[in-house]
Amino acid sequence: MFLRGISDKFHRLGRLAFAVPLLTAFAIIAAPTALAAATPVHKIGIIGAGQMGSTLGKLWVNAGYQVMFASRHPDELKPLAASLGHDTQVGTVQQATQFGDVVVMAVPYGALPGLGKTLGGALKNKIVLDVGNPYPGRDGQTAETALKIGSGRATAQFLPGAQVVRAFNSIAASTLASDAHQSPSIAVPLAGDSQAAVDAVSALITQAGFVPVVTGNLDSARLFQPGSSLFLQALSEKDLRAELANGHS
Repeated sequence: MFLRGISDKFHRLGRLAFAVPLLTAFAIIAAPTALAAATPVHKIGIIGAGQMGSTLGKLWVNAGYQVMFASRHPDELKPLAASLGHDTQVGTVQQATQFGDVVVMAVPYGALPGLGKTLGGALKNKIVLDVGNPYPGRDGQTAETALKIGSGRATAQFLPGAQVVRAFNSIAASTLASDAHQSPSIAVPLAGDSQAAVDAVSALITQAGFVPVVTGNLDSARLFQPGSSLFLQALSEKDLRAELANGHS
């Protein structure tokens, strides 16, 4: 009986020793979202290097981020990258999408459906910051659809699988370039469905020298799209929140 009791104890201890690492493994596997949400942004891929794309890129390079600019003709972007220094890179749209912890769409709005098809699965779960605006005269039916259903919701449809955030589109690039890190700080409205994506973009807004003000989910991006009273308005945080509370929310 004595030997049998010792054998039973060792058997139970063996089961426990096996169970502890197994439970730990299950705990790690069960929480990938929390781990991913805590991952800071280090790299930014910017598709499009016009006035808005280059302005934001410069602000983020100066803030210490690694940036890759992309276009259909990446070689043409080498002078821009060289002028910014800090190992700023250029590449194809596919390379920039793979490179960035956040991918910035700084292209004419009408290009989004094509980019959604070109990039396909590469956009799955990728944080995408859309800074463009739909203009029917330039972007045709794509813009008309966006203005009808809301630019935020439309971007999410054009870029399936991405964690879309709308921001920076309501402030002129020239204003962003001249007024970054000024006092009082300009408030940048942003909207998104994913809290992790909204948090990541909020941090980018802060590091660029502005104050993030979350308006809500992607439907609320209507509040600062073309045709809205907040479009092309450079307001302080206090004034922007007052406007949102005064019938714009």
